[in-house]
Amino acid sequence: MSFFTTSDQQQLYYKDLGEGPLVVFIHGWPLSADSWDEIAMVVAARGYRTIAYDRRGFGRSTQPWRGYDYNRLADDLAELLLHVGAENATLVGFSMGGGEVARYLSRHQGHSISKAVLIGSILPFRLLTHDNPSGTAPEQFAKTAQAIKTDRPHFLQGFFKDFFGMSLLSQPVSYELLEWMRSIALQAGIHSTLGCLDAFSGTDFRPDLAAFTMPTLIIHGTDDKTVPIEASAYLTASAIVHATLLEYQDAPHGLFATHRDRLIQDLLYFLATSDNLAPTSRAALALAAN
Repeated sequence: MSFFTTSDQQQLYYKDLGEGPLVVFIHGWPLSADSWDEIAMVVAARGYRTIAYDRRGFGRSTQPWRGYDYNRLADDLAELLLHVGAENATLVGFSMGGGEVARYLSRHQGHSISKAVLIGSILPFRLLTHDNPSGTAPEQFAKTAQAIKTDRPHFLQGFFKDFFGMSLLSQPVSYELLEWMRSIALQAGIHSTLGCLDAFSGTDFRPDLAAFTMPTLIIHGTDDKTVPIEASAYLTASAIVHATLLEYQDAPHGLFATHRDRLIQDLLYFLATSDNLAPTSRAALALAAN
């Protein structure tokens, strides 16, 4: 097991697999690095060094009282990259993890990063405001927070069914996987879970999008009920010059499990070819990856 110590004396856990160009995977809320295991292993076997870490407060990392704002979370990422000697790395952020990618690029000037991938990302701004009409009302996030405080295991059971698109007519993942995800989520501290809910629901990343000056792949499910594509990927792709948007038809939020094989294929293709991609090459990427 590998740990590194942050500048504010927190112990963050990370997994380090393979050798080659570095790919750093940043997990979503309320999960841990374990959610990347199958994908990171395959990418490592294809000639990349893959690192996935537990965000502070989650998984095996320590659970401090403070530090769940995106400036501190981006600094954690920066310190991890320095610790592992990152150079020309690719950042892959899922859901909440897209926020760390954006804030790292703007706050640390994209140091040592050559490519970025956003999967089901919460960018650019989740909250409903007068200038963000597609956002989610603050009352909805307050309702989520109250449900977590009242009965977190019960909340997570329903949350992950929507997360993976489970219904009477559709069962894209096993119930065992749902229970595994819930057990991962329950490793996190409740204070950490609530702190990060506040962070990803209330942080406006629109000013950070200008820092995406490198090839950027955006992947999002069209049936994502957790982070609707109209309020996220469409807006983000239109604001990033070098963005390639891949829409996964009918995919839910948790497409890292429901569409794992396609996601791996698309990631590997992007990693191998993105230096030569033009902003208009969306169709070519989609066809080549499938």
